[in-house]
Amino acid sequence: MARRKIIAGNWKMNMTPSEALALVETLKPLVNNDDVDVVYGVPAIDIVPVVEAVKGTNVKVAAENMYFEEKGAYTGEISPAMLVDAGVSYVILGHSERRGYFYETSEDINKKILKAFEHGLTPIMCCGESLEQREQGITMEWIRQQVKVGFQGVTADQAKTAVIAYEPIWAIGTGKTATADQAEEVCKGIRDCIAEMYDEATADAIRIQYGGSMKASNCKELLAKPDIDGGLIGGASLKAEFGEIVNYNK
Repeated sequence: MARRKIIAGNWKMNMTPSEALALVETLKPLVNNDDVDVVYGVPAIDIVPVVEAVKGTNVKVAAENMYFEEKGAYTGEISPAMLVDAGVSYVILGHSERRGYFYETSEDINKKILKAFEHGLTPIMCCGESLEQREQGITMEWIRQQVKVGFQGVTADQAKTAVIAYEPIWAIGTGKTATADQAEEVCKGIRDCIAEMYDEATADAIRIQYGGSMKASNCKELLAKPDIDGGLIGGASLKAEFGEIVNYNK
């Protein structure tokens, strides 16, 4: 089946609200591609102004994280209901920076994924290996574990709508990129894992992105691969270059 490509920017901890609005205005004429789902993953403080700024465009907004409780004494956290009410469609969960710097486990991420589905949010679940793990030859075992734990209790119907982002940690922000063949090999491995957990129809439906220094110069080759359905873009999402990636097929 032909899966619709999804190009998502992960702004990380960049862009004040006023800078965010300026960036949205710069990108508006550049990201218009009816063949591609376009998503901006923005810091929490930027969500409300950015949702307002992209109204009437083809762009959807993602949060960069959320908590797995509905409400309560969780100072500094943001609930799924808050995101939905603010107009958010997607939520990035389990990014390697969340796992590495903030000690989030795959079990934590699983709770968040289940809660996102409960509220009609589409999770973009990140997975990926370190350079050390790649050199040890355990890339696929490591990523399969992240996928299996992350999707524990997720139904096939839910999984079909989810997005998985494969991000080799050694290629994030380093300028190093997995070769198109390396990226395809892992994305296919993730799809095979989903087929084992569910069935072929679910594996055919789920969208798998590649993230890790995807840019205008390499996006065409990566996005031509049969199991790479989009990109989770870091640095390049903060520049006009993001429009070139969105329009990779033009």
